[in-house]
Amino acid sequence: MKHELQVKFDSISEVKDFVDSIATFPFDIDLVSGRYVIDAKSIMGIFSLDLNKEIVMVAYTDDITELKEVIKDFLA
Repeated sequence: MKHELQVKFDSISEVKDFVDSIATFPFDIDLVSGRYVIDAKSIMGIFSLDLNKEIVMVAYTDDITELKEVIKDFLA
């Protein structure tokens, strides 16, 4: 099952904090911006996106309760 949430980043340090906070989850998480899909656990991948545009996080898991709590500061 996949879950989609909109996220936003206001600074470089927020991107690093986001990646650090999701790195331990055992399932795949992608970020989608326009036609680009990148691995959300990749700092370099995130910086290849236009951070001023809408970014959708897609988590491929059954339960995102813990994930939502961990990333609550990044939800748009």
